[in-house]
Amino acid sequence: MLNGISRGLRMDKSEKIFVAGHRGMLGSAITRRLQADGYGNLLTRERSQLDLADDKSVADFFAKEKPNVVILAAARVGGIKANEDFPVEFLLENLRIQNNVIHAAHDNGTRKLLFLGSSCIYPKHAPQPIPESALLSGPLEPTNEAYAVAKIAGIKLCQAFSREYGDNVISVMPTNLYGPSDNFDLETSHALAALLRKAHEAKTSGARELVVWGSGTPRREFLHVDDCAAACMFLLENYDSPEIINVGCGEDVSIRELAELICELVAFEGGLAWDPSKPDGTPRKLLDVSKLTMLGWRPTIPLREGIARTYDWFLKHVAPSIR
Repeated sequence: MLNGISRGLRMDKSEKIFVAGHRGMLGSAITRRLQADGYGNLLTRERSQLDLADDKSVADFFAKEKPNVVILAAARVGGIKANEDFPVEFLLENLRIQNNVIHAAHDNGTRKLLFLGSSCIYPKHAPQPIPESALLSGPLEPTNEAYAVAKIAGIKLCQAFSREYGDNVISVMPTNLYGPSDNFDLETSHALAALLRKAHEAKTSGARELVVWGSGTPRREFLHVDDCAAACMFLLENYDSPEIINVGCGEDVSIRELAELICELVAFEGGLAWDPSKPDGTPRKLLDVSKLTMLGWRPTIPLREGIARTYDWFLKHVAPSIR
C-alpha cells in the first residue's frame, strides 16, 4: 500500500499536490480549482524544468519532492488530424509520460494518484450511453487508436499497481472537454475549439459560409473543463476504486447542432457547408455517468453558457494573435 495510508482519507489543505500537466487545459483548470479551494502546497513544473518523458528526471523529482497526491493530467493530445498524422508520437510520448509518473509515485510513497484517461478508450461501436464495462469490448475508432491504446495501457498500469501493491490509484475518463486554455490551432485542435475559431474567422473576414468537416451527423458530449476539474476534486475525496469512472454531463448534441450554436454565439450570419471527404470519427460518443451521479456529483455549466465563456476567453487571449 502506498505509504501505508488507508484509503478514503480526505484531502488536507497542507498536502503536497503535484499537478502534472498544469499548463494544459484540464491541468490549468484543476490548478485553479485547487488554489480557489485553499490548497497552498502545489507542485508544478514547466516542461523546460521537468521533462515527464525522461524517466531519470521524473524519478529524481519525485525522490526530492515526495508529493502526497499526484494528478496526472499531462498528455500529448489533439484532434482527428493530429492523431492521424502522428500516431507514433501519440503512442510513445503518452506511454513514457504515464509510465514514468505512475512508477515514480509508487516508488516514493504517494498517497493517492489520479490518472486522467479519455472517452477515446471505448470501442467505436460501443453501446450508448457508454458504460465503463465497455472497455476492451470491441475495436477502437481508427482515427485516434494510438492515443486510445496509450490511455488504456495507463489504466491497466494503475490497476496493476493497485492489485499487486495495494496502491490507491483512480482512473477518470472525461468526455470531450472545452473551455479556457483550449487548443485553437486548426492543425491539432478538437472539434469545438476548431469550430469556434473557424466561426470567428469567418465572421471577421465577412465570409458567406463556414466549411465544417464531415457530415454533421455524429453526436458528441461536451463538458466544460471547470466542471471536469470540480469532478476530479470530488473523486479525489470520494472515490478509491481502481475501476475506471466516467465523467461527463450525460447529454450530447450533433456536430451540426454544435456548429449552429457556435455560429449563433459568435454572431456569424453566413451559412454552413459540409465537407464529406473529411472523417466523421465515431458515430456517437455519450458516456454513461450514472456511477458518478450516484456518488453525488453533477455538472453546473450548461453548454450554451460554457461556449459563451470560452469565446470570451478566446477573444482576450487568442484572437489578438490571429492575423
